Amino acid sequence: MSEAAFVIQDELKKLPTKPGVYLMFNAQDTVIYVGKAVNLRNRVRQYFRDGRKERIKLYSMVPQIVRFEYIVTDSEVEALVLECNLIKEYRPKYNTMLMDDKAYPFIQVTVQEAFPRVLYSHRMRKDKARYFGPYPDAGAAKEAIELVRKLYHIRSCARQLPETIGKDRPCLYYQIHQCKAPCQGWISEEAYREQVQQAQEFLNGKTEEVQKDLKNRMKAAAAELRFEEAASLRDLLASVSKISERQKMAHGGGDDSDVLALAMEETDAIVQVFFVRDGKLIGRDHFYLKAAEEETPGGILQSFIQQFYSGTPFIPQTLMLSEQIEEQEIIETWLSGKKGQKVHVLNPQKGPKEKLVALAKRNASLILMQDRERIKKEIGKTIGAVQEIGSWLSMEAPERIESYDISNTSGFQSVGSMVVYEQGKPKKADYRKFRIKSVEGPNDYASMEEVLTRRFLRGLEEKRGFDRLPDLILMDGGKGQVHSCEKVLQQLGIEIPVAGMVKDDRHRTRGLYFRDVEIPIDRDSEGFRLITRIQDETHRFAIEYHRMLRGKEQVHSILDDIPYVGKNRRKELMRHFPDLEAIRSAGVEELRALPSMDRRAAQSIYDFFHNKEEGQ
Repeated sequence: MSEAAFVIQDELKKLPTKPGVYLMFNAQDTVIYVGKAVNLRNRVRQYFRDGRKERIKLYSMVPQIVRFEYIVTDSEVEALVLECNLIKEYRPKYNTMLMDDKAYPFIQVTVQEAFPRVLYSHRMRKDKARYFGPYPDAGAAKEAIELVRKLYHIRSCARQLPETIGKDRPCLYYQIHQCKAPCQGWISEEAYREQVQQAQEFLNGKTEEVQKDLKNRMKAAAAELRFEEAASLRDLLASVSKISERQKMAHGGGDDSDVLALAMEETDAIVQVFFVRDGKLIGRDHFYLKAAEEETPGGILQSFIQQFYSGTPFIPQTLMLSEQIEEQEIIETWLSGKKGQKVHVLNPQKGPKEKLVALAKRNASLILMQDRERIKKEIGKTIGAVQEIGSWLSMEAPERIESYDISNTSGFQSVGSMVVYEQGKPKKADYRKFRIKSVEGPNDYASMEEVLTRRFLRGLEEKRGFDRLPDLILMDGGKGQVHSCEKVLQQLGIEIPVAGMVKDDRHRTRGLYFRDVEIPIDRDSEGFRLITRIQDETHRFAIEYHRMLRGKEQVHSILDDIPYVGKNRRKELMRHFPDLEAIRSAGVEELRALPSMDRRAAQSIYDFFHNKEEGQ
């Protein structure tokens, strides 16, 4: 419906009395507010009643509304989910917004396999594996995995067992006594699963028996003068103790809980989250929110819950909150549906739970006091910079920016890079590399057209990793690169703004080439600094990929000259060793430990490098 034909008072009469979500639009047809309602007619009418100016948000927002839309749902819970999704999509000015976009890793135990593995996982999948976490500290998760593998001799390979038992040699982990070689059938499935069960108990925080056993073994080794083994056991014991210390603080229960506490000042708010798993505090994190004007503490905390838990795969059994929220029953119903079992939302007033909430609130207040200026500066460098770029180009702030570059050496091994920034921050999981296939020689324009065509064809086909299109494309160059990109987009029927990063005689960015006009930019602005970061990152990613391919070509050419090293052994050497120097330094026995390597081939590799050195 056009703005001219939209008469608010007439449209208010047409509103249904059902639950749903409503969107408010301003004169620029931008969504400025998203809300939900049990009764759409009653809720939306409240905004336009005469004399309703008791809240600053309504006073400043309502005059800007030129039209509204609504979506009817079957229930309040459906309205809550839809509201959250629309807020994330439109990021309206008058909604409380979660500014951080964080995801936490898990430890995955593949109990569905005959011989399970312990793996690092970025998300909790809907499979039959068992997951531990989420871990706020990715380093701690990886450290725990490494420790579990050493303690319980859990395999780390991807071999399909028991189908491939005995088909390959045991790997290096068997040689260094960190795996009992289930791939050879040298440990039964029952005995191996007992080790996996012990590993799961360890991940659950039961470390006392392990510490006691390690101490006894260390003392026995020292008494028998096996000092190297004693030192190794001492290091293991120190690692176990370190992980155990992280799990010491308990709130008295044995369930999984998240403790959420709010601290706020004007429109700045911090939510501190304590992650409690199996009754033990495993980590904490804080999140910055931009609160809507005159929003209540309970409303801010509820907005955080909706936005945060819509994006995390793990839902704890209990949420303990520092503030009472208005729609507690709806939130509980929604979370219970996501988890598949009852979730409780509490506002503890006494006892150990209340003390833990109070501790989280003190932490939130301290972070807000200490980090408020730093957080504002960080927001300015990211979201503020993106808004600045949008203003230069007379467009909405581009949430997702993609930038491209080509790298080659006189046309040899040409590669393309694609880097992605979302909300002013690099999103490295979405970076992509391209080997140029159809262009011979140093033709950057043709190479760029190939990269862009491949990227956006995959986007139109909604292939994973390419399905989300950017709001703005930045090209490393001026008129020529921009027109190359626009040509590809036009051929594919895609409309995306394209800007070129124009450089001066000193190879420094001086402006943006956009719609056939060069737009000067302020070099002291955060927008300029963000463009420079994007440009540097695009160069770095392309050059690193090009160097890697050149290095592999060099290794290929040398390994091809070694007798008894064919395609499979060459691949295995390159996969196992980080570079050519590592292969050169390896001894015969270390080379023989590779599954495809026999003594003759290992000796041949060793002789090739060492005889060559002697002849130089």
